[in-house]
Amino acid sequence: MAIEETGLEYLSQEQIDQFYRDGYLRLPGFLSPADTAALLARARELLAGFSLADHPLTQFTTGDDNHVGDEYFLTSGDKIRYFLEEGAVRDGRLTRPQEQAVNKIGHGLHELDPVFRRVTLENEAIKAVARDLKFHHDPVALQSMVICKQTHIGGEVPEHNDSTFLYTDPPSALGFWIPLERCTPANGALSFLPGSHTRAPVAKRFVRLPGGGTGFEELIPADKLPPPPEGKYVLEACEPGDLVLIHGSVLHKSGRNTSAETRFAYTFHMVEGAPHAVYDAKNWLQPTPALPFSRVLDAPNAAVHPATGRA
Repeated sequence: MAIEETGLEYLSQEQIDQFYRDGYLRLPGFLSPADTAALLARARELLAGFSLADHPLTQFTTGDDNHVGDEYFLTSGDKIRYFLEEGAVRDGRLTRPQEQAVNKIGHGLHELDPVFRRVTLENEAIKAVARDLKFHHDPVALQSMVICKQTHIGGEVPEHNDSTFLYTDPPSALGFWIPLERCTPANGALSFLPGSHTRAPVAKRFVRLPGGGTGFEELIPADKLPPPPEGKYVLEACEPGDLVLIHGSVLHKSGRNTSAETRFAYTFHMVEGAPHAVYDAKNWLQPTPALPFSRVLDAPNAAVHPATGRA
């Protein structure tokens, strides 16, 4: 359908409706094979080229009781840094070659690396999706990662929503997740609980603690929470170059990589810009004067979709 007929540039109305109904949407073949291959090749170059000489052996962990929070992590928003798999370090040493030991690379790839910047901030299709979806008035991009899911040790990521970790008031996180390799049940493909974004409020947020490190702050007391949403998780197998849009409140997870195949994926997030949402100093990830969060659109959306809950 032509743009003039619908006002839409990339998405169909059916896709938009599906996103707001389910809380996620897979767009097959979003990136060209050439762009996908370039991202994967660049990720492998970065893995092979970083130095362990001054690396604190920071491991990326998930879950309420054990989440990374040292200075190497907290000051990574305007840098390209490397976080190790839990199973790759023993007694202060790597148990495997460094390019096979990294859990993820982050968090400033979209700003600092030209290959990743080109498919993020300089990608007209990304801007078209943001305009069609109308999830934000004026989105800003605030973090990016290559998630490696290394063979045999790629860790499980338990049920969560992204707004817990990238909190604004009101919640406004939106994830863009692009597999660079095939994602299967064996190597840790994503699973989603459709519709959970409408039934599971953002009940806590991941914050910097006053005394240092990170932790979780309760937003809704446990005795005030509604029952957990019921339903069946749907596993979304993906091909390289697909795009999965992830609502910041939808529950999702991924299993361990038990296979001999890595599961590299590139992901970045947007949140609503000021004054439409508040991004405060409690958040673990902070902009810097030298590298503020970049605006995504050349001109803001005049309005947002009614399902966002924002005026």
